[in-house]
Amino acid sequence: MVTKSQDRRKVRLSRALGIPLTPKAAKYLEKRPYAPGEHGRTKRKTDSDYAVRLREKQRLREQYGIREKQLRIVFNEARRTQGLTGENLVELLEMRLDALVLRAAFARTTAQARQMVVHRHILVDGQLVDRPSFRVKPGQTIHVKERSESTEPFQVAAAGGHVDVLPKTPAYLDVQLDKLQATLVRRPKRAEVPVTAEVQLVVEYYAAR
Repeated sequence: MVTKSQDRRKVRLSRALGIPLTPKAAKYLEKRPYAPGEHGRTKRKTDSDYAVRLREKQRLREQYGIREKQLRIVFNEARRTQGLTGENLVELLEMRLDALVLRAAFARTTAQARQMVVHRHILVDGQLVDRPSFRVKPGQTIHVKERSESTEPFQVAAAGGHVDVLPKTPAYLDVQLDKLQATLVRRPKRAEVPVTAEVQLVVEYYAAR
């Protein structure tokens, strides 16, 4: 269960970063499209280049709900992979199991998707996987454990309860929501991934450190 304090933290963080991290935060941002605190409504002074890069890195990290160390590891892999580092970074992050559970609309938020994986409700090609960071390969199928299908969270998901608050299912994922099943058809492309971040600034942030 995601607690109320965690909910409040996500809302506050969403306002600070200027992006909705949860459906609830999206509603708050519609009403209060400014940063939290007494100076939130006032125009900010021009941020330094470092501050701008840092904010983009934080935006990316928070949208996937991962720790700094995890993001750094994936960044280093992206840098070693042929192609543009920033695009590689997002594409590798998007193949995380918890990210795809969210994209498939089995969960409403990243935190809920992670809980579903950690609590051993999710299978990949019939094998139980309890690591949110598990990287799904193209052609592999994600589905909910049979004994978990009848529980309320998954019944809500199967009925399309999260579809209206989540981005449209991306083309790299073939979802059969009523069966609580999704197949990663191919590697995601950065342009298709529904995350908000200037990835080149994230690359520059790490390159400068």
